[in-house]
Amino acid sequence: MKKELYTYNGVEFDLTWSDNNEMIRHGGPFDRGSADSYYHRGYDPHWWPNGTNHGECIKRNNMSDDEILQYMAGYERNEELGDKKDWG
Repeated sequence: MKKELYTYNGVEFDLTWSDNNEMIRHGGPFDRGSADSYYHRGYDPHWWPNGTNHGECIKRNNMSDDEILQYMAGYERNEELGDKKDWG
């Protein structure tokens, strides 16, 4: 497996896919930031501990600084990639 790293704001994020990578898993802060950018949504830090749309959504006011940084990194990485949904 090729290791994939991304540096944002001086912090290195390990984006290598694995079943136990909590940061990039579906619903995690990095994933939600990336998805918001992809779907042309505004910047709105949040995440879903039980997976997207399952259980309680954790909003910015209840997120740790690290979780907000993960969201920001996901959003900015997708912005840099320019990977946007084509609504066609």
